[in-house]
Amino acid sequence: MTTQVSSSEKPLSAIELSIGGMTCASCAARIEKKLNRIDGVSATVNFATEKAKVAFPDTVTPDDLVAAVEATGYTAALPPAAHDTPPEQEPTEPDDAAAWRQRLVVCAVLTVPVVVLSMIPALQFTNWQWLALTLASPVVVWGALPFHRAAWTNLRHGAATMDTLISVGVSAAYLWSLWALFFTHAGMPGMTMSFDLLARGNAEPHIYLEVASAVTTFILAGRYFEARAKRQSGAALRALLNLGVKDVAVLREGSAETRIPIGQLSVGDQFVVRPGEKVATDGVVVSGTSAIDASMITGEPVPVEVSPGDSVVGATVNAGGRLVVRATRVGADTQLAQMARLVSDAQNGKAEVQRLADRVSAVFVPIVIGLALLTLAGWLLTGHSVTAAFTAAVAVLIIA
Repeated sequence: MTTQVSSSEKPLSAIELSIGGMTCASCAARIEKKLNRIDGVSATVNFATEKAKVAFPDTVTPDDLVAAVEATGYTAALPPAAHDTPPEQEPTEPDDAAAWRQRLVVCAVLTVPVVVLSMIPALQFTNWQWLALTLASPVVVWGALPFHRAAWTNLRHGAATMDTLISVGVSAAYLWSLWALFFTHAGMPGMTMSFDLLARGNAEPHIYLEVASAVTTFILAGRYFEARAKRQSGAALRALLNLGVKDVAVLREGSAETRIPIGQLSVGDQFVVRPGEKVATDGVVVSGTSAIDASMITGEPVPVEVSPGDSVVGATVNAGGRLVVRATRVGADTQLAQMARLVSDAQNGKAEVQRLADRVSAVFVPIVIGLALLTLAGWLLTGHSVTAAFTAAVAVLIIA
């Protein structure tokens, strides 16, 4: 569904796209930049709500906008018609949050013993490092798979996001540990490793499996809580939409009543509202008198008396007698739909500080990768070993 936006030159159509695949603010910045490159298009992408508000001229079609988003490496879905998506019972937990939780729980169980073994020398039995490798491998390979997949997708499109940093940092720490275990004395029986913030050396006997595992687990925890927060951020909008009815009793052929889905109701149709039922849509009372409870819409605590000729608002409750109402506004034109649009617009809008954060995030990842490479070169040029230089470079990536 598109709407018209007035313009001093040409009328613009406005549409709201649902964006999929975003993992950080830099993703939103990339999509917004791609859309705004299209002639005549003005777009705002909100990472928190995963929505893109786009104003476009008649020379651009919604399919063109979807294609532009998909060319950036993400998915976009056009908004369905209002009658295609009746309000349903909200699930207790969204699917994406449940998926993140599953990965988080498994990885946390595997990560805790890896960290404990790596940090406490007294618990480091003979060949403990191989047990740590066995436990850490599923975390790095399976637990961090969404980050690796997103990093690869972004790489194919010539971009770098926070997933790139996570994937590179975790992979570097893990691959370094593999090298140390198989090609240095770190894999020998009896190797011990202690935790010392001030220790400096060539880093050869050290492995960093606990770093790779812990970083992955903490990031998974962040993604899980982020998914739940996104769900909760739309609670007000879903609550508004759930106020509406799903079907309505329409008068056909005189006084015969036919119950139809709300999406099939048209302007001019007459429908019945029995005591205790919600008014299906905005309209005018044709016959009957009653009291309408509009508290859920207007906040007014006292029911309002209505009679033939009075206007009623959809989603209000008939607290008295039987009413026959003639529909004057349906679908997206109702007061309830307009209220939902106001809430949606408020959620999708961006404060100036958020726009600044998006601009910073767009260049943050390349800068961090550049700093890691400079760190590697700096340590090598100052006479340190390759192992020490590599450790310092990985530390920059992990800290970022």
